[in-house]
Amino acid sequence: MDIGGSSIKYALFDENRNKLDSGKIKTPAPTSMDENCECTVKDLYDAMDTIIPSNIDGIALSMPGVIDSENGIALTGGALTYIQNEPVEKILSEKYGVPVWIGNDAKCAGSAEVGYGALKDVQDSVAIILGTGIGGCLIKDKKVHNGRRFSAGEVSCLYTNNVYPADYHGLWAFTSGIAGLLGLVQKYLETDEKYSGEQIFEMANSGNEKVLAALDEFCFYIALQLYNIQSIFDPEKFAIGGGISAQPLLIEKINEQYKKLFIPVFPLRPVDVVACEFRNDANLIGAYYQLQTKMVSVC
Repeated sequence: MDIGGSSIKYALFDENRNKLDSGKIKTPAPTSMDENCECTVKDLYDAMDTIIPSNIDGIALSMPGVIDSENGIALTGGALTYIQNEPVEKILSEKYGVPVWIGNDAKCAGSAEVGYGALKDVQDSVAIILGTGIGGCLIKDKKVHNGRRFSAGEVSCLYTNNVYPADYHGLWAFTSGIAGLLGLVQKYLETDEKYSGEQIFEMANSGNEKVLAALDEFCFYIALQLYNIQSIFDPEKFAIGGGISAQPLLIEKINEQYKKLFIPVFPLRPVDVVACEFRNDANLIGAYYQLQTKMVSVC
């Protein structure tokens, strides 16, 4: 299952990763249409009960927030503020009598690439997921690096400028999330028009020079942070995910901007920057991979 702010996506996989069933239901959470919703963690479990079949061998769960995967505890739930220090693994494993694995959504997306996708051929790598904010996953020796407080890879929190005093609008979540791309396109086109990601890339792929210039600047900001992460972590490869990673032009322009940053006398050298192979099902597949790894290690 993949718990999001608005929906819970689910899929039933066999041992060979064949999808036997899938769908989604509404996540118990307040929305703009239901601001008085007084949802609780019990409502979340009740919702999951409606989609978990009886004849299963394990449960894999991707969710937002700070997750202690080793002990199966959701310390926080991101936008699902009713989740606090919740022993999700214990509750579900006792109820269904099967192994359970839970993990942070961005780290699950990275795990999918490590297990079956663009990062399976390297030991140390980084997955960056572009969306409303920025998701990150650091991979060390083919394993997700969670950090002592389970927040390693939280790249949305990176500051992208040195303006004093600090302003949260300088966080990478704002400069390279979807709002950051839209803002740059609006700046170059001198308009307040609200374009979707699809519309922006339609204009770019058709040769609109102003939109291409906006995309260059957008990709420059991404490339800068890839360079900074590389200088600290020294990965062998970066994988870019999220809906817009399906656009070859995006990956091409990130590579262009990234390679311009390297100075010959410095020890850093460029590495491959590629698109993630899994997109809409990345969180599900990554959670599935981690559950299978856990079940094999137990056996």
